[in-house]
Amino acid sequence: MSALSELKPAGLWKHFEAILMIPHGSGNEKALAEHVVAHAKRLGLSSSKDKAGNVVVRKPASAGREGVAPTVLQGHLDMVCEKNSDVQHDFLKDPIQAVVDKGWVHAVGTTLGADNGIALAACLALMEESAVAHGPLEFLFTVDEETGLNGARGIQPGALKGRRLLNLDSEEEGTFTIGCAGGADSEISLPLARKASRLKTACRLKIFGLRGGHSGIDINAGRANALKLLARTLRSAGPGLPGEIISIEGGNKHNAIPREAWADLLMAPAKIPSFRAHLDKTLAAFRTEFGTVEKDLTGSFEEISRPKLEPMTSASGERLLDLLLACPHGVQRMHPEIAGLVETSNNLAILRTPKAKAHIVCSSRSPVAAALEGVRLSLKSLARLAGAKISQPAGYPGWAPNLSSTILGTLKELHKKVYGREAEIVAIHAGLECGIIGEKFPGMDMISFGPTIVHPHSPEEGVEIASVEHFWTFLTTVLSSLT
Repeated sequence: MSALSELKPAGLWKHFEAILMIPHGSGNEKALAEHVVAHAKRLGLSSSKDKAGNVVVRKPASAGREGVAPTVLQGHLDMVCEKNSDVQHDFLKDPIQAVVDKGWVHAVGTTLGADNGIALAACLALMEESAVAHGPLEFLFTVDEETGLNGARGIQPGALKGRRLLNLDSEEEGTFTIGCAGGADSEISLPLARKASRLKTACRLKIFGLRGGHSGIDINAGRANALKLLARTLRSAGPGLPGEIISIEGGNKHNAIPREAWADLLMAPAKIPSFRAHLDKTLAAFRTEFGTVEKDLTGSFEEISRPKLEPMTSASGERLLDLLLACPHGVQRMHPEIAGLVETSNNLAILRTPKAKAHIVCSSRSPVAAALEGVRLSLKSLARLAGAKISQPAGYPGWAPNLSSTILGTLKELHKKVYGREAEIVAIHAGLECGIIGEKFPGMDMISFGPTIVHPHSPEEGVEIASVEHFWTFLTTVLSSLT
C-alpha cells in the first residue's frame, strides 16, 4: 500500500498521488495537462486547451442548481523543482517520493509539489464527485505559474464565463487571501575580463545547508542568502586571498532564496591553510549571525581538478563581488498600515559566470507599482555604477484587496458557521495569478484559500494532513452554499 492510501479524503489523496507520478516542473506540464483532459473526457465533461497550455474544464450544475451563477476554481499545473545536492533525482522523469510523518506529508529530499498539487487534486476529485450540490463549475488549470505567472498571462478574454473565482493557491488553513504583490525581474549582465594563470591548484569554496524558501512568503523570515554569504567570505579574505576567481554560481529559481552557492578558485598551495582558517572563522561568525534560523548552515573548501576556464582578472573579480555585496536583498519596506505584511522586497536570486559575462537575476515585489519601480530603478543605477547592462522585462500586476467583496462576505459567514471562529483575512507578499486574472476579466470577484503548506519551493516542503481534510470540507460546503 502507498504512503497516502489511508489518508482522508480518499478521492483527493488518490489524485494527488497520481499527480506525484507525473513530472510537472515549470515548462514541463504537458503530460499533467493531458492527464487532466483525459480525466475530464472519462467523466463526459467538456474541456479546452489554449495556446499557452492552460486547460479549462466545465462541469454542469447539479440538478436543481442550474440557476446558480458559475464559479471558477483555479490552480496551477507546475511545481518548483528543488532538491538537496546529495539527492539523485531527475525532475524530467522521476516520480516524487512521498512520505507520511507525524501528521504531515513530505517528499524525500525534494520539493513535494503540494504547491499547487493539492489544489489540482481537489479539482480532479470535484469533477467526479456526485454527492456535492453545486452550480455550474469552471476549472481553470494554468501553466508556468512559478516562473512568472506566464500561463495566466496567456489566458484569452472570453475563456471564462464565471465572474467569481476561488483560487486554491494559499498555504495556511483558516486564512483568506484577498490581495497580493505584483512583481518583476531584473537581469544584470556584467562583462568579465579573464587572464592566463600559472597557478595549477584549483579549489571549490561552497556555502550550503541553508533553508532557502519562497522569495515572497519567506523573505522576512531572516533566512540567509547563500550568494551573499559566499561574496562576504571571498571579499573579506584579506590581501592575497582568495586567490584567482574562476567562477561563482548559486541559486536556481528567480522566486527562491538561494540555498547553495560556490566559487571555483586558483590558489597558491601556500595560501590554502590561511584560507581554510579564514573560512572557519567566517562560518563561525555566520552561525552567530544566523544560527537561530539557519541551524544547518555550513561550508566546504576542497581541491578540485583545474577547470579549463581561465580565471577573472583581479579587477573583474572584485567588481563582481562588489556588485553582489551592494545588490539589495530582503525586505525593503514593511506595509505602513497592515501589520506584519512586507510591502516591498528584492531577492538576489541567481548568478552564473560563463566565460565573458556574469549573469545576475533579481526578483522584486510590491503591491505598490511606484515602490516596485523604485526598487528596479535602484538596480538599474547599481548596474550602471558597476559597468553592467540591465534588462528589465515587464512584470505582473498586484491584486488590490477589496474588503467589500461579496465572495469574501459569504465565505467569512460560512467559515464562522463551519468552524465556530473567524477566518484570518490577509494580503500576501507573493504573486498570485489573481492579479492577472482580475485584470483580464473585469469584475471578477476573487478569494484565495487552501490547506497548510510549509516551506514551499524547498526540500523542506510539507502539507499538513488534517488541514487538507478541513480544506476539502470547507470547499465543498462553499460550493453547495453559493447562490
